[in-house]
Amino acid sequence: MTADERRTSVLAVAVEEFARGGLAGTSTEVIAKRAGISQPYLFRLYPTKKDLFLTAVRDTFARTVRRFEQAAGELGGQPALKAIGLSYQELLRDRTYLLMQLQAYASCTDPDIRAATRTGFHDLWRAVERLSGVPSEALRGFFAHGMLMNVAAAMDLPSLSEEWARLVCLAAPSAED
Repeated sequence: MTADERRTSVLAVAVEEFARGGLAGTSTEVIAKRAGISQPYLFRLYPTKKDLFLTAVRDTFARTVRRFEQAAGELGGQPALKAIGLSYQELLRDRTYLLMQLQAYASCTDPDIRAATRTGFHDLWRAVERLSGVPSEALRGFFAHGMLMNVAAAMDLPSLSEEWARLVCLAAPSAED
C-alpha cells in the first residue's frame, strides 16, 4: 500500500475505535494492531493521537457534506431539504458514523477539537444553505431536528415500541405544517 492508502485504512479503523471510546478512551496501540501496522508507523502517518482524532472529525463532517450534495442533486428548496434529511436518516443507521459525530461534540472541551468541530458544522450549515436555498429559520429547524435524530439514534429509540419513542422518531414536519 502507498502511504495515502495506508493512511485511509488507518483512518477507517480509528473512526471505529474513536466512535466507541472517544479521544481519551481509545488506544493507539489497538488502532495500529487492528490496522495491521506498528504503533511507530501509526505515528509517522499521524504525529499524535489527537491529530488522528482531528482527521476523523474532519472526515466525518466531510462525509456528511458529500452525502448531502449527492442527495440534493439538482433539487432546491424544500424538496432538497427533504432529500437531505432522508439521506441523513440513512447515515444514522451506521452506528459508527453516529457515535463518531457525537464524540466530536463531546470532545469540544479541547480548543483544537472545538475549532475543527465548529468548522465542520459551519461547512455543513453552509452546504445545506447552498443546496436548499431555504431561509435561516428553516435551516435552524432542519438542524434542530437533525440533533433530535442523533439523540434518538444514539438511544436506539426506533427499536422501542413505546408511544413516546415513536413520537420522537417521527419524520420532520414539512414546510406546510
